[in-house]
Amino acid sequence: MKEIGRLGLDELRSEIESGAIETVVTAVPDLYSRLIGKRILGEFFLEEVLQGGMHVCDYLLACDMEMDPTPGYAYTSWEKGYGDLHAVPDLGSLRRAAWLDRTAFVLCDAEAPEGGPVSVAPRSILKRQLERAAEMGFVSMMASELEFFLFDEGYRSARSKGYREIDKSQDYVEDYHLLSGTMAEDVIGAIRREVHASAVPVEFSKGEWGPGQHEINLRYAEALEMADRHVIYKQAAKEIAHRAGKSLTFMAKWDSGLAGSSFHVHTSLWSPEGESSFVGDEPLVGTPATCSPVFRAFLGGLMAHTRELAWFLAPTVNSYKRFQPGTFAPTGIAWSWDNRTAGFRLVGKGSSLRVECRIPGADANPYLVYAALLAAGLDGIERGLDPGPVFEGNVYDAEDLPHIPASLEESIELLDGSSFARASFGDDVVDHLLHFARTEAASFRGSVTDWERARYFERI
Repeated sequence: MKEIGRLGLDELRSEIESGAIETVVTAVPDLYSRLIGKRILGEFFLEEVLQGGMHVCDYLLACDMEMDPTPGYAYTSWEKGYGDLHAVPDLGSLRRAAWLDRTAFVLCDAEAPEGGPVSVAPRSILKRQLERAAEMGFVSMMASELEFFLFDEGYRSARSKGYREIDKSQDYVEDYHLLSGTMAEDVIGAIRREVHASAVPVEFSKGEWGPGQHEINLRYAEALEMADRHVIYKQAAKEIAHRAGKSLTFMAKWDSGLAGSSFHVHTSLWSPEGESSFVGDEPLVGTPATCSPVFRAFLGGLMAHTRELAWFLAPTVNSYKRFQPGTFAPTGIAWSWDNRTAGFRLVGKGSSLRVECRIPGADANPYLVYAALLAAGLDGIERGLDPGPVFEGNVYDAEDLPHIPASLEESIELLDGSSFARASFGDDVVDHLLHFARTEAASFRGSVTDWERARYFERI
């Protein structure tokens, strides 16, 4: 069944000719998972970009949040002249942008001018793991659960206040509250409807465990399609909030006194014929489930490699502020049955059996998160790794478990020392990501924070 909002090429051509579609937003995800690209007139898209792609400056995969060209990358630099990369539309991602006027949306793969994928582009990094999974006979299915905080002020107002004392859309914790949800329905309902009408199927929305915090869950899909849905949803949610004179944030930890915003990832492997590779008769001791050896080994790979791949799941300085006991964000690396204190929560039965990774925050890049989880799990399958015994109880109280790294610097050190990461992703990719991470860490180290001013301005 065709998804609502999905566009085929013939339909796009017809709607451009009739004037129903005027603009095609043509985008590439960057290392932060922001969408970068151009708004292209429909006629020009059909005549030129459809066949030849478009060119964008390659510094877009080698700059920081402020769009500053960053020295030290092997991929591109001032010395190399910051040339072009070739952005080639993936027509499988073509859809209507229902939240925008007369607009279609398509994501692109980053290719080198001489041809072939740009290895350090997030979509390329994920595709490499999906190709590996396919060679092993698996189709990877994913689902993203994203949380965010909604504010009753627009982005310009929030910026003018230095992002302090912004009016939240609610004043109390609204987890599952229907009355509170009604009060935000002008924005949340619009996001649900317009994202769903843009070939990003929505399951539901709900209040979350913070004042003004919400979650909108998307329908699961094949991993690349799910990552595409994820970034389009984030873009649409921000633009819909802006249209209403409001704002929202996907920061992992917006306020030190409030819950963080998570990006829970549900993962399962399937055969090309549509049968779950996790289903089996082997008892999963300590749980009510049975599973296949593939499932146990996939879980074993996650347990073996999470610490060294933690940067993929927590890529910013702010990411690590979220990992606090008693906040529903994990601190220990353990697997458990339907236990929200564990880094890996097992849920479902039969063909719905899956692993929920609760480690990433809403700031993480889905292409990189999915790639890391697949790399770890597939290695577990290849090597027949055992995940160890199920954890029972409160992970926050467990002192003998491996822990999620405490800082961006610790994750960088672990990734730098990971021979597994280099074997899985390639030296060029790991070195590129490490330089990106170190640039982010160095930028923070040189900044003076509100906390420092409040603590030291008068009293030191």
